[in-house]
Amino acid sequence: METDVVIVGGGPVGLYLAASLLQEGVSVRLLEQRTERNIHTRAIGIHPPALEALDGVHLADAMVREGVPIRAGMALSGGRTVGTMSFAGVSEDFPFVLALPQYRTEQLLEERVNALDSRAIVRGVRVTGVNDDGASAAVVVEPSSDATAGGGSFEASIVVAADGARSRLRDAVRMPVRTKAYPDHYLMGDFADSGRHGQMAVLFLEPEGIVESFPLPGGLRRWVVRLGQPAEGADAGRLARLVLRRTGILPDVRTNTMLSAFSVRSTMARRIVAGRVVLVGDAAHEISPIGGQGMNLGWLDAQALAPVVREAVAGKPVARRLKAFDAGRRRAAVIARRQSEVNMLLGRPLPAPLLRLRNLAIGGAASIPAMNLWTARRFTMQ
Repeated sequence: METDVVIVGGGPVGLYLAASLLQEGVSVRLLEQRTERNIHTRAIGIHPPALEALDGVHLADAMVREGVPIRAGMALSGGRTVGTMSFAGVSEDFPFVLALPQYRTEQLLEERVNALDSRAIVRGVRVTGVNDDGASAAVVVEPSSDATAGGGSFEASIVVAADGARSRLRDAVRMPVRTKAYPDHYLMGDFADSGRHGQMAVLFLEPEGIVESFPLPGGLRRWVVRLGQPAEGADAGRLARLVLRRTGILPDVRTNTMLSAFSVRSTMARRIVAGRVVLVGDAAHEISPIGGQGMNLGWLDAQALAPVVREAVAGKPVARRLKAFDAGRRRAAVIARRQSEVNMLLGRPLPAPLLRLRNLAIGGAASIPAMNLWTARRFTMQ
């Protein structure tokens, strides 16, 4: 099958890029291995630059109506307030971080894609290879294990890999990656929200390690606890007990709706353009979930790529623009990785004297308006 663009991966980044291109008249086939969507909340934070990008595909308003706008954050330690941070000055249109479960974000994006072209999304196919002759590229596919679709190939002017950190397409074109492991492990889950912190994000800076807490739609709140070693399994009771021990707050285990344990690593592709194949999102750069930058970085990749793709489809030479895209997005990924490393560093255990010094530094910075705004802008990817 011939089309202008093939996008491999039907997550939030691939769906956003498909919508962006389709509304400009570019034909797209989005290939997704899964036949059904993952309904776990997973990523929840949408930063202002990403909301501006999503506004370009006419979805920001709908997302804001359904999500929880987090307009401020607070750091606590030992039951006392260390500092607060307002997001009021980070954006004129979206002065907040929006909390919306990833599955709902994907639903809204998929509805938009289907409204633009009901045939654009092809589910139940797995990429097995790609052939690039310099003028076009053909993606070879076979049915995934849970599908009955047939095999074959899709030919396009540009092929985009948005198929995640373990990208098959990246492996198919043999793009090298650098992987870095971190001594940071987390257990997280969603529980009924008691309402004591309203719509505020809360960081509990405690001697045993950080506990993070974020409001979610539907009267839920996410709790994330740093562990000293990988969790052997995700257990709601254990998570609730850890939250209680460090914060004095006991989430109601009976209300748990999502549970996940993860260890942190980063994966950075040494290049993200290879001929007619381009990597975006986690396929190009896997970033620590702490700070919620990964999904947003992928959207900004796609936003930057869309005009280059339109020129390529129109037959214009784009080699220089692709080279600039490669360099620019890898720089952005390095900045995001550094910010995630700072976020993780602030959450690591400390002995009491050093914890007090760190809290004093955080409180002092938060009390200076210019520093508070600078920190808020960095946290929200400005």
